Formats: sequence, structure tokens, C-alpha cells
Amino acid sequence: MLEDHMTTASSPTEWPTAYPQGYAVVDVETTGLARDDRIISAAVYRLDARGEVEDHWYTLVNPERDPGPVWIHGLTSDVLEGAPLFRDVAEEFAARLDGRVLVAHNAVFDWQMIAREYARAEREAPVRQRLCTIALSKELALPLPNHKLESLAAHFGVVQQRAHHALDDARVLAEAFRPSLRAAAAGGVRLPLLECRPLTEWTDRAAPRIGQQASGPGGGYGGGYRPSSWRPSRKRPACPYPNPGRYEDGKRLRQGMRVAFSGDTSVERELLEDRATEAGLHVATSLSRVTSLLVTNDPDSHTSKVVKARQFGTPVVDEAAFGQLLRDVEAADG
Repeated sequence: MLEDHMTTASSPTEWPTAYPQGYAVVDVETTGLARDDRIISAAVYRLDARGEVEDHWYTLVNPERDPGPVWIHGLTSDVLEGAPLFRDVAEEFAARLDGRVLVAHNAVFDWQMIAREYARAEREAPVRQRLCTIALSKELALPLPNHKLESLAAHFGVVQQRAHHALDDARVLAEAFRPSLRAAAAGGVRLPLLECRPLTEWTDRAAPRIGQQASGPGGGYGGGYRPSSWRPSRKRPACPYPNPGRYEDGKRLRQGMRVAFSGDTSVERELLEDRATEAGLHVATSLSRVTSLLVTNDPDSHTSKVVKARQFGTPVVDEAAFGQLLRDVEAADG
């Protein structure tokens, strides 16, 4: 159990009735940052409605591939080879998350990695909402020099013992989240809760097995590991049709329309993009005045694409509506 040595914000007597009844503070360490990277360790601190720790859990996970940046997380192939596979810990992990709000630092990353692992295991994580402590610190206007976990920890006097170790990172975050939650409750601050949409489809690309090295130049990283970006770019064929303009509500999509995506999707993003391309649409990585349509399940978010869509008056539909529109795309003129 954690010692409550940093109660800079005492628990208010009157607690907001709209606040969640429980939280799961989560940290995962991974082989990298891309969609085909894997979880190699995970930790969960379960908290009650007021942020008090109920219990904690930690596991290593065999990623069935090269462990990636060992110099960051310290987990080698030898250590991970005897660890359970994700599908072997999926049920216990789910029990820790069930009915709670997932709390993480840069929560969209942890959630996407977890959702992908469950999709690979042909299951769904029982999470419906997440809370990012970066977003919460902004809501509270905390005077932080940056949005690193170490800065949030220092603000609340939490001592970090092993950075990039899932259990210690989760402990640090749980200790920093408790006074943040109490400050929000005392100030009547609306928690920045976002919806979590479990992936319903998944396709995996071939990845090096554990004990093998990733392909490609190692550069200065050693061991042949090739660091990857959050979402590796994929070169799609150029759309052969001219842009016919914006989508109009109640009408059909037409080949050549420029479609952009923003936020979480229940079908893996790249599958949606592939389907759009196959239908003759132009998948745009950014949003401009000539974008025909923005697809997002969170039209009230403040992502750059959603903000620009409001500025430009770009039509917006959710994923379900877009799926229906894809079934009957109008052929381009000629």
C-alpha cells in the first residue's frame, strides 16, 4: 500500500456526484511506439472514488518479438522469454480494469497499446472511459515546466525510484493523481474523461520474434533495433480521381473525395483507411479547406483536425455513419 505523504489537497467533504466510482491507474512498457509494437510489462493501481489505493498488480509480458529499446526499460529477451503471453494475462488484466476509468499519463498511448493487445487476443478490454493526467493538469492549471511524469511527480513531492519501470511509474502516477483528483473535486472541475472504443478488427504485420533482431539498420541504437514512430507512414497509391468537393449530408460519397480521420476508432485506423482507399477516396493525413469530410467519434475534442474542421466548416461524421457511406460510394464522373 502507498503512504499518503503528499496530501497537498485535502479530500473535500462534498464530493461531486458525477465523478467516477473507481479508477485504474495504468502504465505499460512497450517494444516501441508503433501500431505493431507490443506490451512487455504492465502495472495497475486500483483506486477508489476518492483516489485511495485499494491494491496493485504487475506482470511481465512476452512480446514474442525483439524487446526494443532495452536501454530504456531494461527488459531483455532473456528476461521476457519465460514471461506469460498477453493472452495468458488478459483475463486478470481485464479484472483490474473492469468498471473503472483508465488513468494514465498520455492516456491515449497506453489505451491504444492495450486495445491492440486485446484485439490480437480476440477479446475486448472492459474499459469505456479514460482520463489523461496531462489533460487533468492542464484543467487544474498546475504550474509545471513541462508535461513529463517526473515534473508532475515533483510538483506533488512524489519520489520516483525507477523511471520506465511499469510498477514504479504506476505508483508515482497514483500518488500524483490523488491530490489532483481532490483539487479537481474541491474546485468543481469537470474531469477530462474521454470515451474508449475497443478495437473490433485487427491485422498484424510480421514482426521479429523474441530473441531475434528487428530488420533494418541499427544505427546508434545497437542490437539492430529500429525505433519506430507512433504511426509509421504508409505510402498509399495516389487517388486517380479529382476531388469533387465536400460531402453533403444525406448524399453519397463520391470517388475522389478527400477524407481525414481523427481520434479513436473501433475498427483499426489503418483498416478504415485501406477501405476508404479501395473505395476510391483520397485519405488525407491533415485537414485543409479542400477536405471533403472528417471522420471522428469525438467531435467535441480539441484535436487540430477537429478545430480546423470547425474553422473551415468541413462536414463531420462518426465512424458508424462513415461505414454506412462506404457501402455505396458514387463513381467519379467519367
